[in-house]
Amino acid sequence: MHVLLAAAAVTIRVLFIGNSLTAANGLPAMVEALARGGGEHIESRTVAFPDYSLEDHWNRGDAARAIATGGWSVVVLQQGPSALPESRLLLNDYVRRFDARARAVGAKTATYMVWPSTQRAGDFEAVSRSYSGAAALVHGLVLPVGDAWRAAWRHDSHLALYGDDGLHPSPMGTYVAALVMYQQLTGRSPIGLPRTLESPSGAFPSIVLSADQAALLQRAADEANARFRPR
Repeated sequence: MHVLLAAAAVTIRVLFIGNSLTAANGLPAMVEALARGGGEHIESRTVAFPDYSLEDHWNRGDAARAIATGGWSVVVLQQGPSALPESRLLLNDYVRRFDARARAVGAKTATYMVWPSTQRAGDFEAVSRSYSGAAALVHGLVLPVGDAWRAAWRHDSHLALYGDDGLHPSPMGTYVAALVMYQQLTGRSPIGLPRTLESPSGAFPSIVLSADQAALLQRAADEANARFRPR
């Protein structure tokens, strides 16, 4: 995969806009930590509120004001699974709206493809279509985390990527998300990234994986990203 944004010396500044699926397990901080492990520099800010859709963010205004501060490389947009047709329409509408704001400050839009709850496991493909379709509308990036989860399960169906509530990610599930995002944001392979991560500030839970687990999850992220080369 070719480098999307710049050489290693350049700081990639990412604004995350979403809900508790973005905030869970300190995902943005974990992306930053993985980047350091890969010799890259990512800085992030997060605007996330529980149960928020992109429409809610638009109406509240905090996210648009954060975009307007400028200096962003990428603006990451996330709402619920959005598998239903009406949810997909809203996702498309507000991705377009936020993309216009992002473009105005020279940033690229990315959609954070999440996953359905365990109770709606049959919706994985619809979630994938919703998020990839929304990104295509604005020529943005896709961060195919839901697809990476499925790729990981093809290698080991017992991986605990969901948390206890059957919707939010476990720390391992968030690690997969961070791998996907690292690769899409930097253009560099996730293969060989650290399999242990510690946050002195407690921004994210400690990650301690075996070499085999880490290799499997890194391959899964790489496989999912292969479908979505940076534009």
